[in-house]
Amino acid sequence: MPKQVVPEAERRRRRPTRQGTVLSEKLIVETALRMLREHGGAGLTARRLGAALGADPSTLYRYFAGLDDLTRAIGEELTGRALDSWTATGTWRADLRALGLAIHASYLAHPQAALLTASRVTGRPREIEVDETILGILRGAGFGDVDAVGIYHAFIDLALAFAALDAGALAIKDEDREADEEMWTSTYARLPSATHPHIAATAHLLADRMNLSAYPLVLDTLLHGAEAQLAAMLKQTIRTAE
Repeated sequence: MPKQVVPEAERRRRRPTRQGTVLSEKLIVETALRMLREHGGAGLTARRLGAALGADPSTLYRYFAGLDDLTRAIGEELTGRALDSWTATGTWRADLRALGLAIHASYLAHPQAALLTASRVTGRPREIEVDETILGILRGAGFGDVDAVGIYHAFIDLALAFAALDAGALAIKDEDREADEEMWTSTYARLPSATHPHIAATAHLLADRMNLSAYPLVLDTLLHGAEAQLAAMLKQTIRTAE
């Protein structure tokens, strides 16, 4: 049976930890993010987290049902930070683009946490707020519910998939990442045109682009397609009315 989380009002410590801090869900999540940055996913344990907080490891279970519940809270924190950094303008395509970039950037700011949480569905308030915002933008733009859900699905999965992909590159050792990045100039750029004519012809372009994230380009492609879809739908509606 899942461990029951103590209600918020009852789980707060009445006195500070050994380090003089008063525990809260937010503090635990922020400490977990720091531990992930320093030690990676394997380093996030109840014992290490308790030591970092100056509290008994069992204290974690007063705030979360377990480490998996904490993982969901970390994912919610990243999506919430993206939403907090974003401001709506009222132009649906620009708003979705800005929100997508904000989500991607929020996860990349914590690559180890991104690898741990990008594939998770948290069901927590801030994640729900992000989803409600995206669907509201799409429905407000004039998309029908079926189309809105389809575009939302592609939009959020695209943002999280690229967050995980790009975070993977940031999470490896610097020397390994640099070796991968140099491959475009050390190997690809030296392939002979006689055997690899297409790579040889575009090698300088590959070297300029391939170490950058393709997310903005793919995001624009998705939004362009959605815009064309909306225009076609409105055009058909006008024809039907005539």
